[in-house]
Order: sequence, then C-alpha cells, then structure tokens
Amino acid sequence: MALEQILEEQVKEAVVSLFDTELPSVEFQPTRKDFEGDVTIVVFPMLRVIKGNPVQIGTQLGEYLKTNVSQVSDFNVVKGFLNLVIADSYYLDFFTNIVASTDYGYAKPDSKDAIMVEYSSPNTNKPLHLGHIRNNLLGYSVAEILKAAGHKVYKTQIINDRGIHICKSMLAWQKFGGGETPESSGLKGDHLVGKYYVAFDKAYKGQVQDLVAKGREKDAAEKEAPILVEAQQMLRKWEAGDDEVVSLWRKMNGWVYAGFDITYKNMGVDFDQLYYESDTYLLGRDVVKNGLEKGIFFKKEDGSVWIDLTDEGLDEKIVLRSDGTAVYMTQDIGTAIQRVTDFSDINGMVYTVGNEQDYHFKVLFLILKKLGYSWAEKLYHLSYGMVDLPSGKMKSREGTVVDADDLMENMTATAASISQELGKLEGYSNKEKEALYKTIGLGALKYYILKVDPKKRILFNPEESVDFQGNTGPFIQYTYARIQSILRKAETINSDSIGSSLTLHEKEKELLKQVQQFPNVVQLAAENYSPAIVANYTYDLVKEFNSFYQQVSILGELDDQKKNFRICLSKKVGEIIQNAFYLLGVEVPERM
Repeated sequence: MALEQILEEQVKEAVVSLFDTELPSVEFQPTRKDFEGDVTIVVFPMLRVIKGNPVQIGTQLGEYLKTNVSQVSDFNVVKGFLNLVIADSYYLDFFTNIVASTDYGYAKPDSKDAIMVEYSSPNTNKPLHLGHIRNNLLGYSVAEILKAAGHKVYKTQIINDRGIHICKSMLAWQKFGGGETPESSGLKGDHLVGKYYVAFDKAYKGQVQDLVAKGREKDAAEKEAPILVEAQQMLRKWEAGDDEVVSLWRKMNGWVYAGFDITYKNMGVDFDQLYYESDTYLLGRDVVKNGLEKGIFFKKEDGSVWIDLTDEGLDEKIVLRSDGTAVYMTQDIGTAIQRVTDFSDINGMVYTVGNEQDYHFKVLFLILKKLGYSWAEKLYHLSYGMVDLPSGKMKSREGTVVDADDLMENMTATAASISQELGKLEGYSNKEKEALYKTIGLGALKYYILKVDPKKRILFNPEESVDFQGNTGPFIQYTYARIQSILRKAETINSDSIGSSLTLHEKEKELLKQVQQFPNVVQLAAENYSPAIVANYTYDLVKEFNSFYQQVSILGELDDQKKNFRICLSKKVGEIIQNAFYLLGVEVPERM
C-alpha cells in the first residue's frame, strides 16, 4: 500500500478518535524544503468538519500519528500544515522490496483493451523531414509509455502513397531522370524521389512564368502549365489501373520505402502494422451512405453529402463530393473502422498529428460517436507544435525543408565535435567513438524534443542540446555512465542484504523519495500522453543522484553495510534511468 493511502486511513481514524467525526478526504503535498519533514498534511480543509485552531488540530493529529503509526517518526506544525517525518525503516523496507526488480515502475500487462498509436504517416514523394522527427519521437514514446503502464499497444502509420504529389515525382523522373536509380546515383530512394519532386516544381514554376510572359493571367497559367496537366493525366491513369503507370508507381514507391526503412532504423522507431492510402482511400463511402439513411448525414441539392455539427459548436462538414468521391474525412472514418475490424481488441486510438489538424480530429471523433461506435469515446489527438531551427543552422539536400537524415547526421557530428573538445574519450577506438557520438547525438535530439510538452512549439538548437550540463540528454547519459563506473569498481553488490536498521543520510532519503515516484510518473505520463513527464522526472532523479554522489561517500565508505546499500541504491537509480530513457527511445552508454 502506498504511503499516502496508509496515512489517509490513519488520519481518518485519528479524526474519529480525537474529534468524534468523520473526515471525507485528506489533502497531502510535499513538505517544503525549508521545513523538516517528508509529507505534509494540509489542516485547513479539515476545518469544515472539525472546529478549532488549525495549529492545535495539527498538533493533536501529529501526536496521534507519531504514537500509533510506525511509518511516522516525528512531526512539526507550521500554521495549518502538519509536516510528518517518515521513519527510515519505511524507506528501507520499500527499497528492499524493489531492489531486485529489473522492471521497477512498469505495470504488468493486464489491460483488457488495446490502444493503437498512429504516427509518422509520410507522403511518398519526399524524405522524412524535421516535423516527422517530432511526430515519430512522440508517437513511438507514447506507445512505449502506454505499454509500460500496462496496455497492449499496436504501433501503426498510414502511408500517403497516392495522389498528385507522387505523380509529380513520377512524371519528373520520366522526363529528367534518364533512368537514374538509387543504385546508380548513390542516393537513398526517398532522397532520389524527393529530388524529382523538386525538379517538377522547378519546371512547373518556369512554365507558369513563360505563360504569364505570353499574356496569360497567373491563375490561369498555374492551372494550364503543361507539366501539371500531364501529372493530372497520369493520376487519372493510375486511378484507372493503367499498367505502365501503376508499374512505375510501385517501383518509385519501393525506392521510397527502402529509404524510409533506413531513416526509421537510425531514428530507432518501428511499427506493428502499416496502412496505405492506396488501399484505404475508398473506405468510408458505404459507412456514409448508411449514415445518410439513418439521418446522421444529409444531402445537398448538388448531391454532395454533409454532416451538420453546428449544435456542437462546429460547422457543416462535407463527407462525400457531389460525384460520389470521398474526401479525407471519409477515408479517415473508414480507416478507423477498418482498424477495429482488423484488431478486435482495440478500444482506443491515438493520432499523432500536428496541431494544424486540431479541427479535423474534433470533427472525425464526433462523427464516429454519432455513428454509434463506443470506442470513439477513447480516441485522442496527440496534437503537437512545430519544430524550428535557428536560421541558417542547416540546409536540406533538396533545398526545401530540413531532412530527418540531415538532422540526425548533423547531431552525430555535433556530438563528436563537443566530445572531442571536452577530451572525454581517451582510450576509445575509432569504432567505439563513432558509436558513442551517435548515441550522444541522437540522445540529445530525442531528449530535447521530448522534454517539452507536446503542445508547445520548439526552437531546436543542436549545439545547446548536446550540452553536458543542464536539462539535456547527454547530462543524463553521463550520469548513467558514472553509475556504471561505480558498479564496475565495486568489489561486491549484495542486493539480498539491505540492512533495515540503517540510519539514512538526508541525501539517501531524498534519493529514495525520488525513486519511489517512478511508477506514478509512468502512469501519469500514460494518462496524459506526455513523454515530457518521464523526461523531466529523469532529470530530477539525476540531479538528486548527483547531489547524493557529491555529498555522500559511496566506494570510500568504511561501514560495509552502508557501502553496500549505497552501491545498490546507485545501481537502482541507473536501472530507472535506463528504463525511463527506453520509454523515450534513448540509448544510454556504459562508458562516456
């Protein structure tokens, strides 16, 4: 039973015994640093059922708890706050119970319902970019946190592999590629296809300028540019199943998927199930037609189908065009239903999509509820803000947005430069150095992004993120490596012999209190779909460990029992850092 549960029961018993009345609830808060104590009970809310002076009430309660509750060793009262000093034996018993657990903080999988987490969902006409990095890191981390909280999780993405955008790349490759392939060019497949998407845009803008120079209105020129007309014709051929176009589409998409796989592997993310827009774009139409019959949707004079959400504070939303073709909303309705058909245990979905789509998901979730799907109550839009880089820091290969590959390579190079300046890598082989640079660089990138609340916009500074001081990934990685060094130097580690009669140093007690929070942190992060809660907890844990490390002798302690306890405590902190960083998708180095 958690400490606050024990104390709440005892406080309620005390109120009955001392004041002959029942207390509905007890309010707790951490004790302020400038007062002695570990847990504070707020007395003021009790005045609703207990008449009297809050200081006197607090004193009477404190005396009762000190006398009757083994976990309470002392107390003090400051105005209406009862500060309780928790006995060392309580923390030592707690540590004895968790010291041997390698997955401390993780709940056992016992959830009946599964959750599907969607993230990445790229277009197949260009490489993954900076925005995809935040998307992937958030989605992957939330999925792992939900698993750690006891849920079954399916990780998925829907790949936008059809439409005019991919036809533009295909057409430009036909016109300007000369048969170039990833093998002949040495480019990753996604970069090669992205190169021709840029080539299309360049040719298109040139044709528009030529038409305007010949006297055409700009709006007309933008619609009549020959290369755009050809791309539109290619799209129609694809939709009609033209063998030549479909064959080219499959070939170039294959190049892109191979490139994406490399990026995902380097980023450290994966998926359990893939959906493709080319398979799902027709889904939802029958659902809409059934909903029309039931009066959920209505038809306008031109034959288009809509839903009226004005009573819910939204507006009217189209779900089928007048020609019967689907819009994105129709497809998303059908895809959601298809996923629950494919995985019958799904009872919730998390959509990791930027905040520019907030309105879209409000509408989608509301439509699914109106259609009568009970699982629609458990849909969540993991909305996130943009990521910006300081101006001029990086340029992409395609000259448009910052590619994910470029940024990850840049992070590894930045980690190498800073590590070499600090001179921390004496005795490392070149292979070990390269592996460490990647671990530090990607750890810095991931932590910097995930420590921020998803809804906030980020200004990402590569150099600032690879700082070995402050709230950064490398600072936490360095502390983990320091702990591993302590464990290598320790002669013995005996987790079966933690003395229950030890008198705890203040720093040991504070560190144990921080360790105790980890399971609640995992649950809270899962409830809020927020890796930032895990990230910032880990930083607080590391700060507490470093304060302990600086003020308490570990390997130099002469008392064998104390020495063993401190080694075991250090080991447990290292395990929590590793487990917490695993939830963020960040690796930790054994040496640094």
